[in-house]
Amino acid sequence: MKFLLTFIFCSWFSFSLFSQVGKVGRQKDQFEAIDSVLGQVLKDHHVAGFAVAVVKGDKIIYNKGFGYRDFANKKPVTPNTLFAIGSSSKAFTASLLGLLRADGKLTFEDRAVSLLPTLRFYNDEMDNQIVVKDLMAHRTGLSRYDLSWFLFNSKNRDSLISRVRFMKPSSGLRMKWFYNNFMYLAQGMIVERLSGKTWEQNIQEKFFTPLQMTRSNTDLLAFQRDSDASLPYTLSKDNTIKPIDYYNISGMGPAGSINSSANDMSNWLKVWLNRGYFNGKEILPANYINEAASSQMVMDAGLPDKHKDVFLSNYGLGWMIGSYRGHYQVEHGGNINGFSANVAFFPTDTLGIVVLTNQNVSKVPTVVRNSIADILLGLNPIDWNGEKKAEIDSLRHIKKEEEEKLPVTATKPSHSLKLYTGSFENPAYGIIEVRLKDNKLYSELGYEKVVLIHRHYDVFDPRSVDKNGVADTEPSNLLFNFFSDVDGQIQGIGILLDGSEKPVMFDRKPSPVVASQ
Repeated sequence: MKFLLTFIFCSWFSFSLFSQVGKVGRQKDQFEAIDSVLGQVLKDHHVAGFAVAVVKGDKIIYNKGFGYRDFANKKPVTPNTLFAIGSSSKAFTASLLGLLRADGKLTFEDRAVSLLPTLRFYNDEMDNQIVVKDLMAHRTGLSRYDLSWFLFNSKNRDSLISRVRFMKPSSGLRMKWFYNNFMYLAQGMIVERLSGKTWEQNIQEKFFTPLQMTRSNTDLLAFQRDSDASLPYTLSKDNTIKPIDYYNISGMGPAGSINSSANDMSNWLKVWLNRGYFNGKEILPANYINEAASSQMVMDAGLPDKHKDVFLSNYGLGWMIGSYRGHYQVEHGGNINGFSANVAFFPTDTLGIVVLTNQNVSKVPTVVRNSIADILLGLNPIDWNGEKKAEIDSLRHIKKEEEEKLPVTATKPSHSLKLYTGSFENPAYGIIEVRLKDNKLYSELGYEKVVLIHRHYDVFDPRSVDKNGVADTEPSNLLFNFFSDVDGQIQGIGILLDGSEKPVMFDRKPSPVVASQ
């Protein structure tokens, strides 16, 4: 019997040892496959750099930097390199409301305007019916209105939120999903009002500190001063990697101003993969985790298309829900000038993936996430890299055809340039100041100075002007169409904004009356 027990023990030990060796070998092969695919992505998408981290359960099993955080000086990306994560911040903001609910300070069925008196919607019906969960699940009926905060930026949150009352809904409440960053600003302001602390302080105290996210911050200046922070880049028409300026969205912070690293974001994913716990401590209630990662609003039909096993398009609370090749997927992307991100997890597989890149409006995070998922979930790999590259090339061709549409020739402005100057206002967006200098019209959009280049008739093209006063040679997609009244006086500017079918009108503000002495 003793011999038999020894034999069984030794046999089990040998089997366990070979199992572990096999597992290590298999994992090594998987990581080598990931390295190969991601190296090709770096090359094919002309991206300066990106960082990746993969979590399995409560362990980081893969983390790596590819390319450069500073392309000109060839400073490499590491798993600790800071990137702006944009709207991947939304899950943090919504989670703060989850904590407030757990503390009994609100319910998700509370009227939003009751919790935040500075918030008012377009009509009384919206004020009376929109509840907190409607803000969290993007189901208020308000479309994006993104250029309101992007082109008419402000650090003052009260000033930004005051614009909501002038935003006309595109559908009835809870009838159609519309992404709206202002609704996440509102959530952050609710947190501030109920906690007595800023949104930034709450993010630090409730998440960054307990999750040991020591690299992360919510401040652009701290981001820029960090010794391992990435610079922001975009891709020009000829695939040249071009540096651009950082963009300060501190006013809209709750919607997307977190800066983090792949390693830090891994700790955030561990919370979601372990029912709200990190290192044995509860960070978020399990019931909130379940609710936030489940469908609260249908985004669109989400029918299977080219890939029959990729479908479903719903929204949770700060997360997007989908079915990825037989696996339940929860994810959210992020984009802000020069940076793109994707943070995803597969709850039933206890697998999490974060991808951060320094390329503007990039497909890289999705390509990398899907490629890694295919390998680690043991799926037959799809060439996501090749597909997205072909898609980008096709879109670039279409864009080129659009840009080749020529202006009407032999036309000129109907007025002298001085008569186009003044202040023009739309209460849902902001004020456009048009000035004349050296016989040219100038204005500002966001943090950018622009010169208005005459296109045809009373239509002008706002071109960005760099620090040296040189105007961008590429046409913009925001044409200023000046309108006159029956007396022939310039009274407004029409601009197609946020996908609007009709121009958004900015009406001339009366000149201030100077009191007689």
